[in-house]
Amino acid sequence: METEAVLFDLDGTLVDSLPLIFRTYRQVFDEMGIPWNESGLEKMIGLPLKDIGKYFTGKEVSRFEELYQFYYHRDLDQYTRLYPGTLAVLSNLEKRKIKLGIVTSKGKPGTTRTASFTGLDRFMDVIVTAHDVSRHKPDPEPLLHAVQLLGAQVSRTIYIGDSNFDILTGRNAGARTLGVTWGLASREELESLQPDGVLGRWDELLKYIK
Repeated sequence: METEAVLFDLDGTLVDSLPLIFRTYRQVFDEMGIPWNESGLEKMIGLPLKDIGKYFTGKEVSRFEELYQFYYHRDLDQYTRLYPGTLAVLSNLEKRKIKLGIVTSKGKPGTTRTASFTGLDRFMDVIVTAHDVSRHKPDPEPLLHAVQLLGAQVSRTIYIGDSNFDILTGRNAGARTLGVTWGLASREELESLQPDGVLGRWDELLKYIK
């Protein structure tokens, strides 16, 4: 069955922004007097910021979000880079007339700025953020929304991500799923969820394109 669309998670998949994300959370935790809990936070990366803030602060979620956005946007240009080979693989897929998109739990302002700063935006036919849907990963809604906007079939779509949430989202939507080993989850963690494949380098993606 021919591949119509390839959709990507953003942070930890296309963009090496995890150091920035953890740096930002540490600054927010320090300022709000929240005990630092890196392992607990790591398990939540991939969920919307509001949900993470609610978990750690309860009623102070607005302040949590406000501080996060301040520090994140202040430091984004300095700490955000594409993973090696990202633009090359996107260019290859574009030449094959495959529809491309981003499906992320990051909010629209951060996603838009990251995509623009890194040059990802010129490759993307669709970008779905936490602000574009009412339910979030691992619920299939964000992925299904992107597929619908593209006019593609979900069974002919591949979703690629670095976390357990991404693999579950793809599976719940009925898409083919691929994990990448350079983000949050280890190869072993990803393989335990039985995706259609796990990539150690971007050029390995092409063997999954039908």
